[in-house]
Amino acid sequence: MNAKSKLIMFGLVIGAAMASGTVFAQTDVPNHPRVNEVNNRLENQQDRINNGLKNGTMTQKQAARDEKHDANMARRESADEARHNGHLTKQEQRNLNRAENHNSKHIYKQKH
Repeated sequence: MNAKSKLIMFGLVIGAAMASGTVFAQTDVPNHPRVNEVNNRLENQQDRINNGLKNGTMTQKQAARDEKHDANMARRESADEARHNGHLTKQEQRNLNRAENHNSKHIYKQKH
């Protein structure tokens, strides 16, 4: 990889991190336990990615992949909520949790 492509990759990762910070800056929603659970898991994943970058157990490329996955999860959650007036059905919650479990295992394997 030459210096220009490294700089572009670094810029993309930084941009994704900044964008994901706004995506994951969701707070608890009163009387919406399913939504809160999914949001809290996404915030936890973002913390794990940031810690992996900080302590060097995860590369920028790995972090970008995981942040892209979590941003996709947040979009899926928002679309599901929009269909049900801000709520998630149990099946939608299960689907989101299943995908998040898969990504969580992937992050663990990258860091160990």
